[in-house]
Amino acid sequence: MTDIDPRALRNAFGTFMTGVTVVTAKDGNGTPLGFTANSFTSVSLDPPLVLVCLANSSKNYDTFIGANGFAVNILADTQIALSNTFASRVEDRFADVDWRDGPNGSPILADVSAWFDCAMFKTVEAGDHVILIGEVRAFDANTAPGLGYARGAYVTPSTAADALEHSGNLIVSALIERDGEVLLINDESGGLTLPEKAAKDNGASATLRGLFDAVGVEAQPSFLYSVFDDSDRKRQHICFLCQTDAHTPQQGEFVPLTEETLAKVGDPAIVTMLRRFAAEAQLGTYGIYYGDTKSGEVRPISHGRQ
Repeated sequence: MTDIDPRALRNAFGTFMTGVTVVTAKDGNGTPLGFTANSFTSVSLDPPLVLVCLANSSKNYDTFIGANGFAVNILADTQIALSNTFASRVEDRFADVDWRDGPNGSPILADVSAWFDCAMFKTVEAGDHVILIGEVRAFDANTAPGLGYARGAYVTPSTAADALEHSGNLIVSALIERDGEVLLINDESGGLTLPEKAAKDNGASATLRGLFDAVGVEAQPSFLYSVFDDSDRKRQHICFLCQTDAHTPQQGEFVPLTEETLAKVGDPAIVTMLRRFAAEAQLGTYGIYYGDTKSGEVRPISHGRQ
């Protein structure tokens, strides 16, 4: 069995748990099979367990419950066609798909945002579905943004950003995470804050790219993390949760979100956001905040499809 780094696995879970996934396995003849799914979540870090759900009506039901393992492929935001392929009724979903065998033997799709290759741990009957619980034997994740699905449409970080109204009072910030630490920069008072930039007439997507350039990191937005009105300064503030592998930014530094660090952050709204991120990162489940600097609501992210 491959040793699994719990911290790295938790970070991968936290980044990609809510994306569109393709679950893959092989039948007794070694033929690859797969289906598009949204019911993917972490169960345990010790041992490292994940689960997916499969409809009892699936033609691949017997194969999956009898398989030695399965892989969960988190699709990148450029792989809408791949999601549609594995959600369709075509006979051979792998006919035009680039894939390889994972370390534990299940099919790993090319260019995905992340993958988890699992040994079958247990199957549990649950109404009209069966829960497949897998023990992660190997995994990999990168900074490519994942593909989402909500209310009948695919969602990517760029479409979420561009759906916002262009405004001269729009402030775009980035919560850039790397290995459990967050990039913070100095603010005007000498404290710490998130990197931010006024959108002006550029729109949110272009502003976010300019923000990455300004701090000197190559990062990818995962999803819109917070939207709130700052009535005191008469502006709207949006924040994207982003991932990076960068080691030395040109501005600021990556720091753990300890109480000592949070005490140096001057904006109470940013402190609240960072505390929420620290708590959600531990659980691997995230939401989007809507409100103002004093109150609002966190709406759980629930996109994807069977």
